Amino acid sequence: MSHQGGEFIDQWVISERNVRSNKKKKKRQQEHQQQQKQQYRKGMKRTSSEESVKRQNQQQWHATVHEPLPLPKQRPSESYTVVAHNRIDTDSPVLVNNQPSVPNQIETNLDKYDIRTPLFNTNQTNNWTIDYGTGSSSANDHNRHPIVSHDHHCTLPQSQSVNVELNTRHPLLFNVVQQDSRKVSSISSEEGGLGSTESDALLSGSRATSNQNKTASINILDSDIGRLNTTDDYDHTRRKRKKGYMASACCLCIAFSECFRRLFCFIWRKKAIKPRDVHICSSELKSTNEYPLNIVRNQKYNIFTFLPIVLFNQFKFFLNLYFLLMACSQFIPSLKVGPIFTYWAPLGFVLGVTLIREAIDDLLRYKRDKAVNSECYTKITRHEGNQRIPSAKIKVGDLILVDKNQRVPADMVFLRTSEKNGACFIRTDQLDGETDWKLRLATSPTQELDNNDAIFEMDAFIHAEEPRRDIHSFQGKFVNNSTNKETPLSIENTFWANTVVASGTAVGIVIYTGPETRSMMNNNEPRSKVGLLDYEVNELTKLLFAAVVILAFAMICLKGFSGYWYIYWFRYVLLFSYIIPISLRVNLEMGRVAYCQMIQRDMEIMGTLARTTTIPEDLGRIAYLLTDKTGTLTKNEMIFKKIHFGRMSYTTEYFEEVTAILRAYYNPRQVANAQISNYQTHRRENSNASTSSFTLERRQHMRVDSYEVDRDIVYRVQQSVLAIALCHNVTPAHENHFKNDGKDSMHIDQGSSTVSIPMKDMAITYHASSPDEVALVQWTEKVGLTLVFRDIKNIKLRNPFGHLMDFEILDLFPFSSETKRMGIIIKDLNTHEIVFYLKGADTVMSSIITYSDWLQEQCDNMARSGLRTLVVAKKILDEEQYNDFQERYNQAKCNMNDRSARIRAVLATLEKDMELLCLTGVEDRLQDGVATTLKGLQDAGIKLWMLTGDKLETAISIAKSSQLVKKMQEVYVLNESGKKLKTRSEVHSELNNFHRKSDFPLVIRGEDLELCMKYYSAEFMDLATQCSAVVCCRCSPTQKAEVVKMIQNRTGKRACAVGDGGNDVSMIQTANVGIGIVGKEGQQASLAADFSILQFSNIYRLILLHGRYSYKRSATLSQFIIHRGLIISTLQAIFSSAFYFASVPLYQGFLMIGYATFYTMFPVFSIVLDKDVSPRLVMKFPELYKLMKGRSLSYKTFFIWVLISIYQGSVIMYGSILLFNDEFIHVVAITFTAVILTELLMLALTVRTWHWLMIVAELISFSTYLLTLILAPQYFDEKFIQSRAFLWKVTLMTLVSCLPLYVLKFLHRKIAPPSHHKLN
Repeated sequence: MSHQGGEFIDQWVISERNVRSNKKKKKRQQEHQQQQKQQYRKGMKRTSSEESVKRQNQQQWHATVHEPLPLPKQRPSESYTVVAHNRIDTDSPVLVNNQPSVPNQIETNLDKYDIRTPLFNTNQTNNWTIDYGTGSSSANDHNRHPIVSHDHHCTLPQSQSVNVELNTRHPLLFNVVQQDSRKVSSISSEEGGLGSTESDALLSGSRATSNQNKTASINILDSDIGRLNTTDDYDHTRRKRKKGYMASACCLCIAFSECFRRLFCFIWRKKAIKPRDVHICSSELKSTNEYPLNIVRNQKYNIFTFLPIVLFNQFKFFLNLYFLLMACSQFIPSLKVGPIFTYWAPLGFVLGVTLIREAIDDLLRYKRDKAVNSECYTKITRHEGNQRIPSAKIKVGDLILVDKNQRVPADMVFLRTSEKNGACFIRTDQLDGETDWKLRLATSPTQELDNNDAIFEMDAFIHAEEPRRDIHSFQGKFVNNSTNKETPLSIENTFWANTVVASGTAVGIVIYTGPETRSMMNNNEPRSKVGLLDYEVNELTKLLFAAVVILAFAMICLKGFSGYWYIYWFRYVLLFSYIIPISLRVNLEMGRVAYCQMIQRDMEIMGTLARTTTIPEDLGRIAYLLTDKTGTLTKNEMIFKKIHFGRMSYTTEYFEEVTAILRAYYNPRQVANAQISNYQTHRRENSNASTSSFTLERRQHMRVDSYEVDRDIVYRVQQSVLAIALCHNVTPAHENHFKNDGKDSMHIDQGSSTVSIPMKDMAITYHASSPDEVALVQWTEKVGLTLVFRDIKNIKLRNPFGHLMDFEILDLFPFSSETKRMGIIIKDLNTHEIVFYLKGADTVMSSIITYSDWLQEQCDNMARSGLRTLVVAKKILDEEQYNDFQERYNQAKCNMNDRSARIRAVLATLEKDMELLCLTGVEDRLQDGVATTLKGLQDAGIKLWMLTGDKLETAISIAKSSQLVKKMQEVYVLNESGKKLKTRSEVHSELNNFHRKSDFPLVIRGEDLELCMKYYSAEFMDLATQCSAVVCCRCSPTQKAEVVKMIQNRTGKRACAVGDGGNDVSMIQTANVGIGIVGKEGQQASLAADFSILQFSNIYRLILLHGRYSYKRSATLSQFIIHRGLIISTLQAIFSSAFYFASVPLYQGFLMIGYATFYTMFPVFSIVLDKDVSPRLVMKFPELYKLMKGRSLSYKTFFIWVLISIYQGSVIMYGSILLFNDEFIHVVAITFTAVILTELLMLALTVRTWHWLMIVAELISFSTYLLTLILAPQYFDEKFIQSRAFLWKVTLMTLVSCLPLYVLKFLHRKIAPPSHHKLN
């Protein structure tokens, strides 16, 4: 043993001797004090007995049978009980009038007793009974030693009784209790302290000396009883006051607790959400603070909660709590086993890194919130005009003016707009994820006013429903008290917060603010995410702690339970605490930072950001991936791909022929030329199409499939393109809206059919609620029929030659997921023809149109190509038919009961026997590499869910085109009929049907999903998680988050959520891993996510490569660090056993710090550079991800490392005992050197792919240890470590500890090689 090690043992032996010597001294002092107490008690007892006998001899007892005993005046039928309670040690003397008295002795002269001084020290009861007027007496004593003999009793007048009871079982207490009974009894005593002979002698002596005084000096009893009454009143008052004080104190405590409880409940209360009435002029009134402030807050902490919450999140894990307790124990001198900084420095480093990281993240959130809350808006007031106020100061009832391209600050009802038609478009991409514009209509009573100031002249209010999460519906009414008229309000009359005004300016009245807005109610509170690896390490830590406790207890059992054994037990716990090394947390945190840096520097996925460093390993544990559709899987760019007219179809390459047909159809010169009349032979009989010419030269430029272009093809092409250009809900927008200053224009025949058209090329943008409608209108513009104007009542088209065609909108039937079609009734203002156009899905249109033998076949062909199909049809109406329909339709709309059913019945009379025009195919362009990425993720064992707010048909089409669902694979649509499920039995029936086809991909609507999760959440999730893919359409942001939460809770596996819009923030924050895509919908999802990417295909490399590497590296790193601590604890246990179970550390604090830091830290940490498989193979074979899940860190691998550690520690320590028996004094140098070499060699055996930094780390660590041997002679004997025996024996121990493990590992790889070895 080294010199320093010998000093440790000597110091410990000396300290043990001192402790034992102090114990013996203390024990002798205690025995001496006990003897003194016993002697004192004996002397006091003798003195008390002598004085008691003396007083009894001097006491004169006078009792006469016939003479009455004077008593204080008492009322008849009253008796008194005197109770004395006492609890004193039987060996202690009793003080009587401040004089020592013998215990268990009673004197009848109560005047000599201080009633506040304990009288008796036994646990017996003494009953004294004085009987009046009966002439009888009795004495009752368990020991039969009465103080007053049986033949000497007292007779008292008035037949009154006094019952005096002395109870010595409790502290002294006198109670006087009134009794109704009249008794005659004698004075008795239990264990009076004197024998019967002694009492007889005393009484005889008393009678001999008291013959002349028969009047009985027992009158003193009268004064004693009076004193008892006075004392009793005093004690009763005192007890009453005490009880009053206690009751008052209890009442005050209860009152204060109730006040604090109510105050706490008031502060943290949740206000009841209820409908509200918002008056137009409420902004001019004083604020009542009835509604919350309009403040956006996404922070996790504030200045008061930051430190407590962060520390709680850290110490809720057993690993950190254990380190904290061990560090605190070093402040106790008797438990100190090493320098304090060896425990507090690593713990402080981990906590400091965590605090800094959380503070920076929350500071960034605060800055973003501050920017949003500081955005200024124009508030319209009656007296002060327009004012600029920040968003945070907007209140319910304020009239806010929102400019074009400005964010809506709160939920508002749309009152006025600068657009004359009273309509305005908004963008809702940050609310529901749809980039398409939504049409909003101003309320008619306010839109008809002359200006904004006229709003304040109205006596009106808005009745709004209670705040809800549903972003697709709203119920309210505008009540005008002046006219007593109510105008219904719906979703079309609202602006939700975080939407953007896309056209014109809008004035709205605020109805919901802050947390009551739809946007905030659909956002979840941000939470701190913890990786699955942390939970697993936490469980292993508990297991290791149990091992530490058991090992320490075993050492105590071997040492013996003598002295302060529990202190030694705790010292053993501290010595073996290296089994749970605190460096584990430090290395894991540093490793995660390294993983995130590798992700951000990967050139294959440029632009990827890791916004959190706590969960990179979870990327390697993903079991479910839930993704948004719009902007995530797709580019949100619809392209018109194909149109079919029955006998002919046109694709992108031949759209020019459609343009040629339309140009010929609308050519005015050919119409004027009467000599060319070829088209007259092509004109369909009874056709209302406008006349034009179709020349032979134009016909030769067209594609002809074994037949000529005849009048039917021309008619279908023209009518189909016209129907597509009219049947929609698209609004064009451009800068110079039909304004012509006379310059750069061309005049064509100023007749009724021509107008002056400006020749400037004006870029027209189209806005609609559906991107495929925009694609259709853009295609009509491309072929020559352009939409140039649209409002609520009119549509204007421009033909290929610049002529304007005016149409009036008579009725519009918008698209719904229930009807799956949309229609419009148009009146041509030139021909006054009324036409009903209808387009929709083939499933519903096939029963509406006349029979067609080609429709279903062509629909299937387009669907297999991944195109979204629409069937277009028309029906010509005369005036009488339309008027009849209009009358019935208006009646149905005015009906308040079952309105929707009545409307559908009226429309059904119109939607029949319609003429089929064409079939269109539109493609939603996917992002690059989406299909390959989804297929790779499925091969990796990850189940895919698509959650979208789009319609069912759109979702199915994207699922097939993206290969989420195979093109020829059948899907199961829950509630395929489309009827709304209402009852529990209906949901149960649908789930039973789904159970029979649970192996099919599932498609479900948001409303059906809500009912399934309400009634049968567990059953539904069990069935849905078995599906290969799930598509949820029409999902709200809250539903997306709930689905993610249900999957995580039900399966217990890691879920990843991917999105790109503000509507995906809740889903991203709820998921174990959130990935945001920076796209057209902004950066809200990207900022809220854990990882940010530029396109969806980056997920493949992020999850399969970086996720896999991060998990395997952290798992190996954790187990290696635990192995490093187990070796030291094994050495410590054997060392303590060899040295008589000494609870002293084997290595000093400096060596332990060096062992966990610069001796082994760099080689161990270099594991973060290890690669078990090359990146090329990982990307090529995604199945490797599935084979790896959860196997790198498990109880099996953990116990393997435990056995390895015990084996190596035992070999090193027992090898030192065997090989260095004569030099065992140098045990520190021997074992420490062997441990360092073993760790470096084990690392070399564990690494699978060498990196140059690993070699550098090995050399640096070994060189550092050699320098320590040379420069630290106080720890090592320089001559001893330079001997040959030391070198070859330490080398032999190292080889014996490592070589067998390498042989076993080699044999295992040959017998059962890993899967990736087969790929190599």
